[in-house]
Amino acid sequence: MDSRRILSVSALRKDFAGVRAVDGVSFEVRAGEIVGLLGPNGAGKTTTINMILGVLEPTSGQVAIDDRGRMSFAAAYAPLPGNLTVAENLRIFALIYGVRDIAGRIEVLLDEYDLRRFRDSKAGFLSSGEQTRLCLAKAMLNAPRLLLLDEPTASLDPSVAREIRAGIKRFVGDGRAGVLWTSHNMHEVEEVCDRVLFLSKGRILLEGDPRELPARHGHKTLEDLFVALAREPLSL
Repeated sequence: MDSRRILSVSALRKDFAGVRAVDGVSFEVRAGEIVGLLGPNGAGKTTTINMILGVLEPTSGQVAIDDRGRMSFAAAYAPLPGNLTVAENLRIFALIYGVRDIAGRIEVLLDEYDLRRFRDSKAGFLSSGEQTRLCLAKAMLNAPRLLLLDEPTASLDPSVAREIRAGIKRFVGDGRAGVLWTSHNMHEVEEVCDRVLFLSKGRILLEGDPRELPARHGHKTLEDLFVALAREPLSL
């Protein structure tokens, strides 16, 4: 694998009881870029991410990751164990990830994600936004080379979401990591993503710069293009 290519997905397919959820998807994520995986609910985004994570076995196709031990994941729908405190959750996942200087890394992330005051609070008693910040802190424990983010700011208020986006852009900016990011917030996508893939009915229909694609296909905004693809995927 090219040293700059963090993730390579080739002809990926997944069938469930005769229904094809992902149909021949191919793309790559390179170091130093954030790639948006967009599409309506049921388009195949989460199934694709689960195959990249190894949670689901592909029906066919290949997933190649530069350093699987340096991959991480965060999603608003995947909270951490609620009976453990914030610090306990981070310590356990740091052990799983093989993080060096666990105590030091946890201290850094408690500050970075504004979790210090919740250090000894059980995760199950945190608000949805606080749980999201904890999930993101967990995902950053191993300084991942590949970071998969599924609606990472969905439950955050606008000011916190802005800080999270800026932090992830800084993290990617040094050129050592790549991010695959799903979101239904097209303003967010335009702000953070270098490139987007539009997925519908398990297939990639369009790919390109989110700031240029709308005009290229006769739409004013990325949101307009998203709606058009969701309603009439075969027309484009």
